[in-house]
Amino acid sequence: MVNNDEWLRELNYLEFLREYGPAFTINRMMSYESVKVRLEREQPLTFLEFNYMILQAYDFLELHRRHQCQLQFGGSDQWGNIVNGIDLTRKKEQNQVFGLTAPLITTSDGKKMGKSAAGAVWLNADKLPAYDYWQFWRNTNDADVERFLKLFTELPLDEVATLGALEGAEINSAKVVLADECTRMLHGPEVLEGIKQTAATVFEKGAGGDASDLPRLEVPKAEVEAGKPLIDVLVGLSMAKSKSEARRLIQGGGARLDGEKVTEIDFTLPDSAAEFRVSAGKKKHGIVEVV
Repeated sequence: MVNNDEWLRELNYLEFLREYGPAFTINRMMSYESVKVRLEREQPLTFLEFNYMILQAYDFLELHRRHQCQLQFGGSDQWGNIVNGIDLTRKKEQNQVFGLTAPLITTSDGKKMGKSAAGAVWLNADKLPAYDYWQFWRNTNDADVERFLKLFTELPLDEVATLGALEGAEINSAKVVLADECTRMLHGPEVLEGIKQTAATVFEKGAGGDASDLPRLEVPKAEVEAGKPLIDVLVGLSMAKSKSEARRLIQGGGARLDGEKVTEIDFTLPDSAAEFRVSAGKKKHGIVEVV
């Protein structure tokens, strides 16, 4: 694995612009489809994003110089940046390099699945507990289940077709298979037993159950004593993407603390316990530890 900090940290901005700036034109950058779409939608396009095109192109050039890299692979939204690198390498080194892109993976409603997308998941267990990773796949939209089974598991296609044909409540069993297979491939089969025990309790019985695999958030005791808003806790546990979404969750009656519904927007954690179970709807659960 190579870190581009090896060549970027020593760059002098003015010297870099003088040496490589003339190889890029605003006209060419504006011609890329990704830029055109942003402008048509009247979405802001920052100077930082134009600089990113140049830096990614320079990365390709340096990878070719240092490691004889001939091919850059990326999502289809990276096509313009990759082409810039191909052109820069040709101009500076008189060598031919290549780019290969694949269509972005999107959900059935057209939303992008990627590291910058809202709700994106970590592969590292220290960043995202195995249970949370399993739950991500368990919560897949019905319309995405069969396609995701094809993309993200190694199940035989005839089995995938059978699972994909399930309808109504039966599709949930296909979601469990998807979650199991994806989690097994990443974290190993040994984690599934604990996940299934927690999931069985959370999803089927609605009881407290074994919380060892649930995501956790540590909150200093001083913050609890000062009045820690439940809104902040919901965001901290990734049960809401923003405070406004957390407010809507509470207003809609979807937030619970230790099984009790919370309806007050300004509700704060009580200072009567060292641990709380927080729930958002029926499927998202987490633990708050007062430390």
